[in-house]
Amino acid sequence: GMKSKDELAKWGDEVVVFESGNPPKDYVALIEKGYERALAAIGSGDYDLVVLDEYNMALFFELISWDKTKALLDARHPETDLVTEMKEVKHYYLQGVMARKGIEN
Repeated sequence: GMKSKDELAKWGDEVVVFESGNPPKDYVALIEKGYERALAAIGSGDYDLVVLDEYNMALFFELISWDKTKALLDARHPETDLVTEMKEVKHYYLQGVMARKGIEN
């Protein structure tokens, strides 16, 4: 069935640019809140699918630790029977197209 607005909520923010190693404190707090919501959603067993779009970027920029990532993965239901690994084959970003409003931003 249709999900509520809260279930479809955007848990992040628009693109935030910051000096490497110096993210704004309010941005880090927002990421932490999103992580806690994701952990609760995954651990609840209430959802068939939890999408953590751009989580990899928070991990890459060390805004989320590997330990927390492992805890997130360990929280999934033990009978999870589908894991997807995505691999870039072709991407418009390589042609100079940045984030598109309504898609990535």
